[in-house]
Amino acid sequence: MTSKAKRRFKLKMPGAFVILFILTIVAVIATWTVPSGSYAKLAYNQTTSSLQVKDPGGEVHKVPATQKELNKLGVKIDIKKFTSGGITQEISIPSTYQRLKQHPASITKVTTSMVRGTIEAVDIMVFIFVLGGLIGVVRASGAFESGLVALTKKTKGHEFLLIFLVAILMILGGTLCGIEEEAVAFYPILVPVFIAMGYDSIVCVGAIFLASSIGTAFSTINPFSVVIASNAAGINFTEGIGWRVFGCIVAAIFVVGYLYWYSRKVKDNPQFSYSYEDRNTFNSKWSVESTDDSEASFTKRKKIILLLFVAGFPLMVWGVMTQGWWFPTMASSFLAFAIIIMFLTGTGANGIGEKGVVDAFVNGASSLVGVSLIIGLARGINLILNEGMISDTILDFSSALVANMSGPIFIIVMLLIYFVLGFIVPSSSGLAVLSMPILAPLADTVEIPRFVVVTAYQFGQYAMLFLAPTGLVMATLQMLDMQYSHWLRFVWPVVVFLLVFGGGILVAQVLIY
Repeated sequence: MTSKAKRRFKLKMPGAFVILFILTIVAVIATWTVPSGSYAKLAYNQTTSSLQVKDPGGEVHKVPATQKELNKLGVKIDIKKFTSGGITQEISIPSTYQRLKQHPASITKVTTSMVRGTIEAVDIMVFIFVLGGLIGVVRASGAFESGLVALTKKTKGHEFLLIFLVAILMILGGTLCGIEEEAVAFYPILVPVFIAMGYDSIVCVGAIFLASSIGTAFSTINPFSVVIASNAAGINFTEGIGWRVFGCIVAAIFVVGYLYWYSRKVKDNPQFSYSYEDRNTFNSKWSVESTDDSEASFTKRKKIILLLFVAGFPLMVWGVMTQGWWFPTMASSFLAFAIIIMFLTGTGANGIGEKGVVDAFVNGASSLVGVSLIIGLARGINLILNEGMISDTILDFSSALVANMSGPIFIIVMLLIYFVLGFIVPSSSGLAVLSMPILAPLADTVEIPRFVVVTAYQFGQYAMLFLAPTGLVMATLQMLDMQYSHWLRFVWPVVVFLLVFGGGILVAQVLIY
């Protein structure tokens, strides 16, 4: 008599789209249960050279752009921070929070917010589509295959060196200029290389997304994080920079060491991979098949195509860091390279023709539609929370929570508050201008420097952004066909490190100062 084997129930984490859909519904419910409220908002109007104050009810009035008026409002920020363009977004005015009539979202917001969020993210989506099209054309040219064979032969036995260099560059990009969404551009050029070296999807995300985000968590001069937060806190961003440099060095050593441990395990035993069950899907999408004559066919034309493709990335970094480029300009620069590469691929003795290059561009762009939609859906959740006017309520509750605490307890609770706020407001600059004018002055009441609150903001928010589906992580996982559960398994030690090590730095700052 044979007995049937019992089927084991296995809980499977839903995909990115389902997670964001569930969170959209949760956000709608939150607008019914969390009280609505708002702080008065302050902004500088360059046209009239005056300050605009919008009360919680939405009424706007102008006041002279002077330090005296700022002092009257209780905003302890140098007026030059506004007039010089250091602070461009609305900031919250302390002690002005008011409960407002509830703004519950209707069930129709579930779908309308998705559409509106997608529309708001159109600049990033166009950038991703152009990038996908560029990748499609380069793949069609055969330059990837030929170049990959040459590279893997040269790096044989030193595979981790490339991961090390990429991770260090990403950390530097994060700490100096806040490379986050822009890091998406690096996957197409690096992922096929990592696969050829025997690594998995986790290593790809770790070397790019994880490393850049750790750099941003320990921002030194990043204008979108520590600079704008310091401005909103009324201090110079150089305050506490020595602590941040020290923290960034230690964090870089930790992350590179963690990547080395994991990549070596995967290299020795591919089944160790946290994403082993999805390896076939991942490899079929990203690996580049090479033939025996790939290296021999690495013609001058293909070398030029690959050189043009690679050149777009340092150009993008230079534009972001020095010229203030944003997604439309970055998309335009990549499109220029795509057009040149399309001409080189379509013409010549082995050219694939006009239809061939156009089809390759369209197919490449269409392969990243899912990634683009994820970004739009995440934006939709933030729209619901903002229009429900519950973010300021949570901020007011947080400020009351830390009042009159001792210094070390105050800063640890502040770290945890920013950890929670990072889920609600995933934008680093948005959270800075929303919270710093309210929470930074609380440091004065416990006699600690305000830069410590800025540091708590960095550590807390970015510890959450490794996990938060409302941030960039879901778009990254969707791009690489990685399950959220696999990512959680890999990243939780880094989150714990950031909270524990960051908390230690914060307490040390409080005790020393």
